Amino acid sequence: MFYMVTELMNYSQQTIRAARYIGQSFMITLSYASRLPVTIQYPYEKLITSERFRGRIHFEFDKCIACEVCVRVCPIDLPVVDWKLETNIRKKRLLNYSIDFGICIFCGNCIEYCPTNCLSMTEEYELSVYDRHELNYNQIALGRLPISVIDDYTIQTVLNLPEIN
Repeated sequence: MFYMVTELMNYSQQTIRAARYIGQSFMITLSYASRLPVTIQYPYEKLITSERFRGRIHFEFDKCIACEVCVRVCPIDLPVVDWKLETNIRKKRLLNYSIDFGICIFCGNCIEYCPTNCLSMTEEYELSVYDRHELNYNQIALGRLPISVIDDYTIQTVLNLPEIN
């Protein structure tokens, strides 16, 4: 008899515990149902990127001294720096600078360690192309600044999304 009573008490405690868990999970589900949608209509709405966003790299040809620090700090030795030594003035003259964004991991080491600050990150993240060889940007393509999302009148910007807990 005592065994049956203890089993009944354990069963009732487990039932109450299960009902509490179900109630808690249902309350969490209801809290998500009252939130605004997170989806944005991508080509027409774009998020404003954060201040430290790592997008496409911008290169300023005139500032570069061809020291190749960016190549040494890159984990995959990515930037290709072609230079020629000017013997009469004993300085390097930069001929060509290119980065292949199909290989780049956007770590930002090249920007951080550049002594002349000729490299910087932009907010451009739309780098999709049909041919992967088009992702190899030379100094001319790297020198172009993208149109800011805020300045583009054809796009509605989304300032901040609701937090997801």
